[in-house]
Amino acid sequence: MTERPIGSGREPEPGREPDGRPGAPAAEGRTTLRDRDSEVRSAEAAVDKLCREFAAGGTEIGELLVFSGQAGLGKTSLLHEVRRRAHTRERCTVLFARGGEQQYTEPYHVLRQLLQPVLGGLTEPERNEVFGNWYDTVGPAIGLFRPGSEAVAIDPQGIRDGLDYVLTQLAPRRAPLVMIVDDLHWADLESLSWLAAFAVRSRELPVLLVAAYRDGEEFTPEALPFQQAIAAQATRRHELRPLTPDSMSEIVRDALGPDADEQFCYEVWSVTRGNPYDATALIGKVLDHELEPVEENTAMLGELAAEARGMTLKTWLEKLGTTTLRFAWAAALLGTDINPELATRISALSRDAAGEAVKQLRKHRVLTQVPGGNLEFVHPLIGTSIYKTMPDAARTGMHGVAFTEIENAGLGLIAASRHLIATHPEGDDRTVRKLRRAAAEHLAIGAPEAAQACLKRALSEPPDEDYRAEVLYELGCSALLTDPVATVNQLRLALDPDEGLRSELRVDATFRLSEVLARSGQLIAAAQVCKDEIGLTKDPAGRLRLEAASLMWQAWQKAEEDGPARSHRLEELWRGLQGRGTAERAILAMRAWDLTLRGEPATIALSLVEEALEDGRLPDGLQWTGTTWGFELPAIIGLTFTYTDRLALAERLFSDAIMEFELAGWSGAHRGFAYFLMGLTRFRRGLLAEAEDFLRRGLRLSERIGPGLPLQWDTVGVLIDTLIARGRVDEAWDLAQKYNFGPPYHPTAMVLPDAPSLYGKLLLAKGKHVAAAATLTRVGGQLAERGWHNTVWAPWAGHLAVALSREDPEHAWELAEESVARAKTFGAASAIGTALRLQAEIADGPKAVELLEAAVGHLGQSPAGYEHAVALVDLGCALRRVGRLDDAAEYLYQGIELAQHCAADGLVNRARRELAKSGLRPNRLRTVSRDALSQREWEVAALAVKGVPAPRIALELGVPLSLVHRRLAAVHRKAGTDAEGLAAALGLTGEEPGPDEE
Repeated sequence: MTERPIGSGREPEPGREPDGRPGAPAAEGRTTLRDRDSEVRSAEAAVDKLCREFAAGGTEIGELLVFSGQAGLGKTSLLHEVRRRAHTRERCTVLFARGGEQQYTEPYHVLRQLLQPVLGGLTEPERNEVFGNWYDTVGPAIGLFRPGSEAVAIDPQGIRDGLDYVLTQLAPRRAPLVMIVDDLHWADLESLSWLAAFAVRSRELPVLLVAAYRDGEEFTPEALPFQQAIAAQATRRHELRPLTPDSMSEIVRDALGPDADEQFCYEVWSVTRGNPYDATALIGKVLDHELEPVEENTAMLGELAAEARGMTLKTWLEKLGTTTLRFAWAAALLGTDINPELATRISALSRDAAGEAVKQLRKHRVLTQVPGGNLEFVHPLIGTSIYKTMPDAARTGMHGVAFTEIENAGLGLIAASRHLIATHPEGDDRTVRKLRRAAAEHLAIGAPEAAQACLKRALSEPPDEDYRAEVLYELGCSALLTDPVATVNQLRLALDPDEGLRSELRVDATFRLSEVLARSGQLIAAAQVCKDEIGLTKDPAGRLRLEAASLMWQAWQKAEEDGPARSHRLEELWRGLQGRGTAERAILAMRAWDLTLRGEPATIALSLVEEALEDGRLPDGLQWTGTTWGFELPAIIGLTFTYTDRLALAERLFSDAIMEFELAGWSGAHRGFAYFLMGLTRFRRGLLAEAEDFLRRGLRLSERIGPGLPLQWDTVGVLIDTLIARGRVDEAWDLAQKYNFGPPYHPTAMVLPDAPSLYGKLLLAKGKHVAAAATLTRVGGQLAERGWHNTVWAPWAGHLAVALSREDPEHAWELAEESVARAKTFGAASAIGTALRLQAEIADGPKAVELLEAAVGHLGQSPAGYEHAVALVDLGCALRRVGRLDDAAEYLYQGIELAQHCAADGLVNRARRELAKSGLRPNRLRTVSRDALSQREWEVAALAVKGVPAPRIALELGVPLSLVHRRLAAVHRKAGTDAEGLAAALGLTGEEPGPDEE
């Protein structure tokens, strides 16, 4: 089927679709698609493949179809054809959106058009399934409801992650799903960035994604990478070419009559360069001038073509008249999906005058009606032409009216604010207030760039001098999640004494400035910012907050001038606490963490943490997503639990962090840090496979943010430790090389756990004892200067003892004893057990056995599963060396079972090799416990062991024979044997009764 280009045919019949159903393109939009046979066949094939493969049970069948080319070559007509054909398919869901030249700064404008109709129509059970926990995050972004007044700023990546989840759930429920986006070059950046990422994932879903855009020069520099990413993912890509002279002749003769001269037709093709839109506009001029389509008139076509393409204010006035053009201006101001009532109010026309204007605009093929009663321009180029003819004063004034009318219509500041930004500054405080409210709403839907545009416009109004500093402060905070450099610059401006920022906001601005400096690795500057402000702060609570923050950033530094002095100051603050406000609780948490790092008794640190909490939970003001303290304070509490063997409490905290960050849409460094913390805790528990999963998730997020941040160092360090524990030392070494995890480590930030200790441990695992000894010796001196002696967070002494044991056994023994003594002072069972195990590595004979028996005893009372498994295997090895083979076998078997639970494959293999040396089986022979089989499976097994055939078992138990066979299969699978070996494997005899017969 062929169609003609837009603008060369009949006026649409309002509200009708080609197949009579709502949602499909209007019947009158059917145009002849000349020279587009291959593109139409490709689209037909894509729709057919999607529907056919989905009907056959396929799910990962998505494709990306892209049309590109110069303006006016018929991309929109092609998309109309794709929509029409998709709508004819049974059960096919078709979603459509179009970018708008006037709306490319309106966040999520395209995605709202695309997704709002289908997501807004979900039933409540469907909505719960499709959105999961993402409704409050994603709902405001796609316009399902407005963000609340207390909504917090959302990380844009959180919106994208939420949209990924929603589409993953929606696609199978509405499949086969065809998603069409026209004029992608005018898509807002928020929509475009998500579409670029979704283009990759769409192949995993029953989705056909179709996009059309003008060639690359139409994209802004910010948008161009996303366009290139989309183009690179296309499975079917078509670049539209100009029409041939023959096709152009058909268009001319369709419009001007079959007798049009060939030379006239050819000249139309020549002056329009084969562009169907330009040809249609030129033919319109020919008709207006009543020009005969004969060879003698070809000389006039060039001038008419230029006039048609560059319609001036004069020509539009002559064509439409003043009243009709004013309505057209209002429509052009609104962009796409034009609400006639709204355009009427913006144009300041009466209903009757506006109705007549719509008739004239449809008659002249300027506007057309779409399903639902709204209007749109027949071609976007027409809207562009009309908008450009608006005099500056008229355009500015109408933008101001548009803002008011959109706000009054209840459409929200997100849609209205672009109009207010386009008005001239007038020093109006009401405008400033509205722009600040609009910025808050933009932040709540993950659109910080739009929020910044509003606040910058507010500054140019300008605001009253009493509020200018607050606007600067809000501008700085608007970039907190996305642009650290902009945040630092704007907050420094807000803190300029000449700006006069009120005292409570000065404290908050100072803390936020220090926060963003710290998270970008500038910890010294972060601490200094708080120090400088303390003397200027009169409010006692504000001073305490700033001093606590300064001490916190000092503690996170890689090196500080006087660590003991900081600890002493923290102790002074702790002793002087009067109440239990958030600042006081922060001091308690920091004191507990400081004691933990210093290796002081863990019971004291835990008692302080309990005081910092409220009924065992984080109090108000210290929440993960709170803005008063940030996530560092709750992290300190969780880390204190982690290193004092309260791992279940730490996991609960870190699980809350992941959930809270997801609900807040904070999917960048915040969620990455939460994954790191959970991975660290899982590692400490010995759940190594789970730890690796969390850490790799955190690493992927850190890579998305950027290299070299403390988060990446933290994550890589613990992942290296996890890989060593799993026996994949070479992989751990390669990871360290890839991320430069080694000297000089992070230039400013402390790494969790201690990076040099982890690197020394890695060198030791690689057999590089000399290099390990040098590294661990250096770190020992540095940590001693700070007074940090925790043997779990920085286990340098025990590993240094192992590294030196061959060359300097006496010093090695001294180090090992010192490590054990430090661990006993700290008091955590895992710390003592691990220190004893490392000391045993440099001992021989009965002494090694004695130390390992003590280590196993301590570790057995701790949650450190992997360390316990290592101690069991080490004890088994030591017992074999002293000739106690039976005892050795028992501990080795226990070690294997626990190591398998921990997914410590390397440790399992070592224990099995040790058993082989003793002539023992690599696995303990056991009967299957009764707990391994269900009660019903035991009933079947007991009868089968007696030799009862399956049909009689079915009869005796009163169940179908097929069920008996399924239960027998489960019994054989769990017992690991066939029918002949079943009795022995289950510990039964042919006469032994089953559980019910006892």
